[in-house]
Amino acid sequence: MLLRLAYLTVTNTFAALRLLPMRDRDKDVEILALRHQITVLERQLGADTRVRFAPEDRAFLAALLTSLPREVLRQLRLLVRPDTVLRWHRDLMKRRHAHACRPKRRGRPPTVRSIRALVLRLVRENPGWGYRRIHGELTTLGIKVAPSTVWEILKQAGLDPAPERASTTWADFLRSQADALLAADSSRPSP
Repeated sequence: MLLRLAYLTVTNTFAALRLLPMRDRDKDVEILALRHQITVLERQLGADTRVRFAPEDRAFLAALLTSLPREVLRQLRLLVRPDTVLRWHRDLMKRRHAHACRPKRRGRPPTVRSIRALVLRLVRENPGWGYRRIHGELTTLGIKVAPSTVWEILKQAGLDPAPERASTTWADFLRSQADALLAADSSRPSP
């Protein structure tokens, strides 16, 4: 499409340069001849047949004709309605802005390395914590990250995001809480 549009632009530029040395009377005669040819084509096509324009033709006509005021545009003899030309121009501008505003990289942005390192450190230091607990700790620290992101970080590191809680035995629990139990026991007054 771009090649065809460039071709149309170049050929019409040369056509405009050809018009420079022409007198106004010659230009008016050419315009009348072109208008008559359009009338003949419309008569041959009939009222129920629509003329199909290629996208590059639409872009060229839209760029060429939108500089004209609406009143002048409505008086021109065109194969399409002036509102159609204006709609083509709006679509062209919409596509241009949509292309310019499209993000360079699709999808969710990657997680910051420091957050990834912190998640892995928390798992190493607390092997019994699952991804929900780690997410809660990060939230407490003021780090905004989704639980699913923590899950993905752990899966990519080859770690289980939700370690089994049943693997902790009663003896393991008492051993981990021994200091607290002894401190609570020694603080009670003896009978």
